[in-house]
Amino acid sequence: MGSYFLSHLHVFGGDAVGYLIPFLFVFSLVVFCHELGHFLVGRWCGVRILVFSVGFGPELIGFNDRHNTRWKISAIPLGGYVKFFGDENAASAPDASSLASMDPGEKAHSFAGQSVAERAAIVVAGPMANFVLAIVIFASIFMLYGKQTMSARVDVVQPGSAAAVAGFQPGDVVLSIDGHAIGNFADMQSIVSESAGETLTMVVDRKGSRVVLKATPALKQVKDNFGNTHRIGILGIQRSMAPADLKFQPVSPPQAVWMAVQETWSVVDRTLRYIGGVVTGREAANQLGGPIRIVQMSGEVASLGFVPLIQLAAVLSISIGLLNLFPIPLLDGGHLLFYSIEAVRGRPLSERAQEVGFRIGLAIVLMLMIFATFNDIVHLASS
Repeated sequence: MGSYFLSHLHVFGGDAVGYLIPFLFVFSLVVFCHELGHFLVGRWCGVRILVFSVGFGPELIGFNDRHNTRWKISAIPLGGYVKFFGDENAASAPDASSLASMDPGEKAHSFAGQSVAERAAIVVAGPMANFVLAIVIFASIFMLYGKQTMSARVDVVQPGSAAAVAGFQPGDVVLSIDGHAIGNFADMQSIVSESAGETLTMVVDRKGSRVVLKATPALKQVKDNFGNTHRIGILGIQRSMAPADLKFQPVSPPQAVWMAVQETWSVVDRTLRYIGGVVTGREAANQLGGPIRIVQMSGEVASLGFVPLIQLAAVLSISIGLLNLFPIPLLDGGHLLFYSIEAVRGRPLSERAQEVGFRIGLAIVLMLMIFATFNDIVHLASS
């Protein structure tokens, strides 16, 4: 096994450190913000916080703050946790024996001693912090660099393509698709890529005249710059790279924030569409990646500069926030599911039921990690 990975070390350019450092930066930033969400709302609710850890396993370095919370960096950089007073473990499972021995004053400062609404707020704060981080990153980039767009002008029509069949000509400017206004080439790509096999009604400007075309994007597999294969709809056109078709628009802070919210929602929407595609068989599940893929992508993106790397952190933050909201016991969404049941029943599930739920959740999470890691190894071998 060791010789196998050594033989494929060229994928990382022979410089593992050059990939690990960007990965640690990106992943630690995302994990820190996620746990900070839990921490801040927990402290606001009056819960005593014992540990704030970035990473799992043995402590590498740490300190105690004035509230006697232990802040630390641990050896295994694949997550993190906040341990509240009265928790049995890092997953915030209540310690029944500890809670039974607490007096009312102590219990009031435990996580389990909070109301259902307060516990739900503490739990949901983690994923929400991930979305806020992404919005802050995107908004900062928009404020610093503005919005750069390419006109939806066609430069080349590939022979035999869906665009050629539809009657596209070089110089056409796409104005709308199925009634949705198109402001730039990216708007058109977004719709086309998700509409393979669907007939789209497209209005184009052709030398000052409006022409209506019917186009059916073909389903094709394409590889991105990092070797990931995607199944998307393609028309078979190339955009114009003429300077006149490149637009740079400065944006105000409020505009930047709104654009960042839209960008964040776009990532959420694409992710949910992909998951739905996997369930229905339209998308390939081999695109689900794990830590190895994130390490590789971090190194590749870091070579392009800091801005692309921080953009990757934003996308990863959204993905982790969304994943944690899935109703799987052990994840934040699983806790919210239990609290919803508790709110309806008027009392929490039995300890036995919660224990079984956490075990099922652990099994699901482990299976997903194994599957994602398998995909990573296959991807690494084919690189």
